[in-house]
Amino acid sequence: MPMTRRQLRLGAFLAGTGSNMASWRHADSVVDGAINLAHYRELTRVAEAAKLDFVFFGDGLYISEKSHPNFLNRFEPLTLLAALAMDTTRIGLAATLSTTYSDPYTVARQFASIDHISDGRAGWNIVTSPLEGSARNYGRPEHPQHDLRYRMAHEYLETTKALWDSWEDDAFVRDRESGVFIDSAKLHRVDFEGDFYSVEGPLNISRSRQGRPVLLQAGASDAGRDFASRHADAIFTVQGSIPSAVKFAEDIRQRAERHGRDPDNLLILPECGPIIGDSPEAAEAKYAAIAGLVGTTDALNYLGRFFDDIDFTKFDLDAAFPDLGDLARNGWESATDMIKKNAKAANLSLREVALGATTPRHAFIGTATHVADTMQEWFEAGAADGFILNPPILPSGLLDVVDEVLPILKKRGIFREEYEADTLHGNLDLPIPANRHSEAR
Repeated sequence: MPMTRRQLRLGAFLAGTGSNMASWRHADSVVDGAINLAHYRELTRVAEAAKLDFVFFGDGLYISEKSHPNFLNRFEPLTLLAALAMDTTRIGLAATLSTTYSDPYTVARQFASIDHISDGRAGWNIVTSPLEGSARNYGRPEHPQHDLRYRMAHEYLETTKALWDSWEDDAFVRDRESGVFIDSAKLHRVDFEGDFYSVEGPLNISRSRQGRPVLLQAGASDAGRDFASRHADAIFTVQGSIPSAVKFAEDIRQRAERHGRDPDNLLILPECGPIIGDSPEAAEAKYAAIAGLVGTTDALNYLGRFFDDIDFTKFDLDAAFPDLGDLARNGWESATDMIKKNAKAANLSLREVALGATTPRHAFIGTATHVADTMQEWFEAGAADGFILNPPILPSGLLDVVDEVLPILKKRGIFREEYEADTLHGNLDLPIPANRHSEAR
């Protein structure tokens, strides 16, 4: 399908010291970045000054001593969004929250509150929680199966959307003279009864200026893609090439059409973790230095998390990647399938797969001009509406993009000089969702 957007959309994934497993060891990192509010405030100010669309904070509900260091000690992200809303005025603020281990009414209230506090700049990255251990932290007898989690999530989103529409936009009259506070005809109970959730409503907070938070998702399995194409405003994805990214985007948009949606109202944002140098050789040296921070044991632990913390040390490091069958397909199903597929196709050893997972090679390594050229190529080929920047090292990785790549993209006219709107929906060039009850009138 043809691209309709003239400019890239860019978000920044701010993950403490950076996305790399050993980023905390890098001299440029803020070693306690994952729990350092001043660090996040400064990164968000930099991103807003550069006119990025949003900053994004991930989350998870289960850790072990093998987890990524940034996961072991980090902020609950909605709390962090509330703090950052006080420092900013235009940039979007997005965070992860699980549908599997939370209640729709509570989450609808939380995100509506963040949306009001930020004056219409909130975004929710919807996840179903891949790790089996999450169930044990919430007193659940077992972790729901992969496709069941997405069935639950669909019903969850139907419920939260209905709650956000409890009040029509002009329901609060607040007329002191007449004593009329609300127009009761514009207040609506939800009365939702489903297979997994039951909610009467209405929600005890009004719609925000942008109607509801922007909905983000990263489903890559068949069930995940179907869920994302049905509900998401923007989809995060990891793609290794333009052809694979184009194929993914086309599939998502076709699914969206089947769900009765306008495919142009759905953004595809591949992950992009640029490593930038003054020359190709300097960029390669920077990549090698980052990759060299990761020890083999840490790399095996990082890889093992995708497979429900399997102990990879029991396998021969330099033999072919082991045949794991359907092991851990109840977690990151698409990720584990891709890891196994790539390892078999390239005849990679376990060591090569583990080290490659922590510091992947990709097209966005090179000079600033090369990175800008590559981003533009993906955009114009229909492989991306924009990117989610995920620097391996923070803050330097974000600063390199802001200081060196964005001026090139702005000069070419494919990234903004100024914000176009004051809501996240507006800056992403997405329509504000209509209230279902107002629309029915």
